[in-house]
Amino acid sequence: MVSPGQADTPRRGRRPQRPTLRDVATRAGVSVSTASIVFSGKGPVAAATAERVRAVAAEMGFAGPNPLASSLRQGRAGVVGVVVEGRVRIAFRDPFAISILDGLAEELDAIPTGLLLLGQPADDEENLLPLIAGLALDAVVFSLCGPESSPLVHHLAARGIPMFGTGVPDDKRVTQVRIDERAAGGEIARYVRRLGHRRVAHVAMSLTAGSTAGPVIPDDLTGDTYLSSRGRLEGFRDVFGARAVAVQTGDGSSVEGGIIAGRAVLDRPVEQRPTAVVAQSDVIAAGVIIAAEELGLRVPDDLSVTGFDGLDLPWLPHRLTTMDQHGHDKGRLLGTLVRRTLEGQRPRGVTQPVHLREGTTTAPPR
Repeated sequence: MVSPGQADTPRRGRRPQRPTLRDVATRAGVSVSTASIVFSGKGPVAAATAERVRAVAAEMGFAGPNPLASSLRQGRAGVVGVVVEGRVRIAFRDPFAISILDGLAEELDAIPTGLLLLGQPADDEENLLPLIAGLALDAVVFSLCGPESSPLVHHLAARGIPMFGTGVPDDKRVTQVRIDERAAGGEIARYVRRLGHRRVAHVAMSLTAGSTAGPVIPDDLTGDTYLSSRGRLEGFRDVFGARAVAVQTGDGSSVEGGIIAGRAVLDRPVEQRPTAVVAQSDVIAAGVIIAAEELGLRVPDDLSVTGFDGLDLPWLPHRLTTMDQHGHDKGRLLGTLVRRTLEGQRPRGVTQPVHLREGTTTAPPR
């Protein structure tokens, strides 16, 4: 038998039942909907009522509505996955990548929804599939440079998860915010040519997942290439021809890669040395400038250098001549497409404008 003093005591080994939103509402003397509004902060509730609900919740040990139950009612997970090429920590070394993520997060804050960063190692894409398979996601954004295809696309499409990208993966199921890479690469190359340069070298980002630092070879432009790198190189070659010196960093976009590539194209006799270098990113261009100055060359007196992205690099004692592709705006455009899709619309992809921004790193050759 159970004694009267034990009547309300939970049985040994059984956890006390957690208070619910309905329990809080009942004790506070309000409707469940009013209590819900208090916790969500998304509607008008009298200050005294809100204070009473919170006091009762604190007394009962109620921390707030169950987010899983809320997401199930809304039919949303409240999370957007962002796939970044390579390791996540590497993405945070690239200021252009950060500008895109910043714009994306700013736009998605209005929903609101969380961002989950997913590193996709260039040499081991398949290992990301099991991780993605176990995640509840409202959408997936491929935010950075990458190969033409990805094994994730078919899996995500089969689950009905909308996908967005900045040109890759190149698949009709992915809604894109693109730029015309080849046209942009050609425009900045023509600018250098108009200045009078004829001996010009090109420093590319990685052209494939297996790229190594060194000269660009024909095999680098076949198979599953990185479309942004290939497009910018093709634009350069449209102006200076396929015989112009072209090297790639082998590590994507980094200052260190630019330094190594810069030494490779500049450490040669003056009659063979280029008078200008067209780089595929601003941080690569910064590395080329560092390499040039280590070799005793003055920029832009002895060497002109152009970048691509439109970054402000306050630590660099030059303002780069660059092709500005407005990273923050690109991130916001991606976020707008995601938001409109989650609202039930079917937005189309967009082509984003870019513009040439002249700086202090280019001049006519001496």
